[in-house]
Amino acid sequence: MRSGNPVLKNDKIFSREGSFSSKRAMTINGTVNKTYFLLLLTVASSAWSWSYPELYSILLIVGLIGGLITAIITIFKKPLAGYTAPVYALFEGLFLGVISAMMEQAYPGIVIQAVLLTFGTLFCLLTAYKSRLIKVTENFRLGVVAATGAIFLIYALTFVMGLFGMSMPYIHESGLIGIGFSLVVIVIASLNLVLDFDFIEKGAEAKAPKYMEWYGAFGLMVTLIWLYLEILRLLAKLRDR
Repeated sequence: MRSGNPVLKNDKIFSREGSFSSKRAMTINGTVNKTYFLLLLTVASSAWSWSYPELYSILLIVGLIGGLITAIITIFKKPLAGYTAPVYALFEGLFLGVISAMMEQAYPGIVIQAVLLTFGTLFCLLTAYKSRLIKVTENFRLGVVAATGAIFLIYALTFVMGLFGMSMPYIHESGLIGIGFSLVVIVIASLNLVLDFDFIEKGAEAKAPKYMEWYGAFGLMVTLIWLYLEILRLLAKLRDR
């Protein structure tokens, strides 16, 4: 099974990890509980970093680099997810707290709007998935994977261009093209949530090992954080018009 989320993309992941007895196997409830825990850690860490404006520069770098390193470790060492996923949540909280505080200062009220839209999207898509209004077919997966890859390629190119003092025109601006681009990215990030739900459900059905609950929760957090940042970006563009 394949997920568009780079963290959850390997379609043979469950066969590699093996299946276990009920007590040692991955469950949906277990994954949900661990997702709540990671969310709590992220929120707590964000609130803490928000409160120290004099440390924003340091916290931003520490959160960004620390989150990247722990994410890579989690992806390649899945059995360690129970240890690395909480650390990832704490690092990402540092990063998100600084970004959110800076955005709130520039655009008052934007953070609560982004949070509500993020979790509103999560709830709506979860409802649609559970009621089978959205069915995860192979073509659906392939489309989301391809679109996600294209977006990250654009972001990577934007980063490289930035190193040479250049910028990609239009898509990061507040014009119609920039807003349209942000809307497309948000839709694709949202569809990744559906693939994450499918990954977790299939993992539970395959009786994947218990630590895959942490890995599934970690993957869902990666998508939620991406979605939140993209919604923040869209709202900022709309405020700038």
